[in-house]
Amino acid sequence: MRYCLLLLFGLSVTLSLYAANETFPINLTSLHSNGIANWEHEVFSGESTYTLNNRQGRTALEAKSYKSASGLVLRKKIDLLKTPYLNWAWLAENQLLSINEKSKEGDDYVARVYIVIDGGIRFWNTKSLSYVWSSNQEAGEVWNNAFAGSKVKMVAVRGVGARLGHWYQERRNVYQDLKSYFGDKGSKKDNIKAYRYIDAVAIMTDTDNSGGDATSFYGDIVFSAE
Repeated sequence: MRYCLLLLFGLSVTLSLYAANETFPINLTSLHSNGIANWEHEVFSGESTYTLNNRQGRTALEAKSYKSASGLVLRKKIDLLKTPYLNWAWLAENQLLSINEKSKEGDDYVARVYIVIDGGIRFWNTKSLSYVWSSNQEAGEVWNNAFAGSKVKMVAVRGVGARLGHWYQERRNVYQDLKSYFGDKGSKKDNIKAYRYIDAVAIMTDTDNSGGDATSFYGDIVFSAE
């Protein structure tokens, strides 16, 4: 998606820190209580729609994109030493088979979940993991984003063999992924300094570069200690 840098480098705002009475695990969406209302809709190139719906008997966020790129962003500081695991469920209705996701022309995904470390005025320190449902890469493959380069690592959590119309429950250790994909700093102290906090989470279903269409569903997004 050609405007991903606006998402990644435009996060220098006042972020909500951990409240003293924050409970764990941290449910960022709470779809049953419309917790997604706390997320901001960011439009980059046409507007993908995100609406609460029911899919196979569960409450879910339905995302539809038609030649569009917009997403939902929650600016919230998360302490990965307390809750390193990102848990979510998703389902894709279709794939974008004719694109090359590693190219600028094919940087589209039926579903993705972003994790962002905001570099602030030191924008070169901004980093992002993009967990994607890939249409043409194998699950487990990792590559640099076509627009943002090594600052954004694309991680194919689901790939070409994934079942369409099927709910998958995902779980990633974000702290370990950051170390693995952006480099181990060599000491516990340096790793904690570099990777302890993330500053935002985003979801996006986009098809603006390829001019296609996609429909997917997202379940609750939760950070947990284990």
